[in-house]
Amino acid sequence: MKRKCVVVLAIMASFLAMGLSAFAAEYPNKPINLVIQYPAGGSTDLTARALANAAKKYLGQPIICENKAGGGGTVGVALVAAKPADGYTIGIVTSSPIMAYHMGKLNFHPLSDLTPIIRWGNYLFGIVVRSDAPFKTMQEVIQYIKQNPEKLSYGSPGVGTPPHLAMEELSMVAQVKFTHIPAKGIAENNTALLGGHIDLVSDSSGWAPLVDAGKFRLVAIWSEKRSERYPQVPTVREVGYDVVSRSHLGVIGPKGMPRQVVARLHDAFRKAMEDPEYKSVMKKFDMPDFYANTEEYEKYLRKDFENIEQLIKKLGLDKK
Repeated sequence: MKRKCVVVLAIMASFLAMGLSAFAAEYPNKPINLVIQYPAGGSTDLTARALANAAKKYLGQPIICENKAGGGGTVGVALVAAKPADGYTIGIVTSSPIMAYHMGKLNFHPLSDLTPIIRWGNYLFGIVVRSDAPFKTMQEVIQYIKQNPEKLSYGSPGVGTPPHLAMEELSMVAQVKFTHIPAKGIAENNTALLGGHIDLVSDSSGWAPLVDAGKFRLVAIWSEKRSERYPQVPTVREVGYDVVSRSHLGVIGPKGMPRQVVARLHDAFRKAMEDPEYKSVMKKFDMPDFYANTEEYEKYLRKDFENIEQLIKKLGLDKK
């Protein structure tokens, strides 16, 4: 009896494997949904759409981009995590879900509940003020806030996002206090800054067109080195505060995706990274390519998880 059960299970496993192989072989045979976790018009949205537009040529199916903003970039990722692992709903992801997890704000695990596919880029994060602001440099911003505690407000893409935590770390190191006004993304932040509702924005480079137009002034960037596009702008570290903010850009899917499907998506997005139009959009926002294959990306995410956990504890924002 036991032997019969083993044989039956072996046969079932064989049929299941054949079914998965057949499914993977014909994948994709319908449009793929790509969830973008920030609003339309920002650097994440526009670069991701350019990548998707290039990748569809190698998949033979449309990639439908859908913006699902909220929760500091976690709502869209949560939606992907809840979908079937068939490769027809995938999403863009940053470091934000890992940060939110360590702050106790997620109902899914940012590693075990997702399937990494490819890492494709990095952000440029910076601090901007209006061009008519009374402070011209980051040093003047710090000097003003020290003399006027809590009198300056700043916008970020949400609680627990890299630009928010960077400002929190700067506040701790510089011993100052800013007022945080979280938003859903850079478009909302730009509008608030233009309207005088906030004094600064700490966010990704969706502010670049307004800096170039002379409406905003970029006073510092959060990178380890200066931006090629704005070489005259110092890093926060150069200003005198050892704070660096970084975040990856990747493509993920729900946990349990077949390896053949992951490989098909990886290869399409890897080829898409060579597309001239995609490269042009990345250059517009001064966002560098940063390729990592599926295995490398998974290792990076685990290391990022550990580093962010340490940062959250350092800032006293960890879940109790």
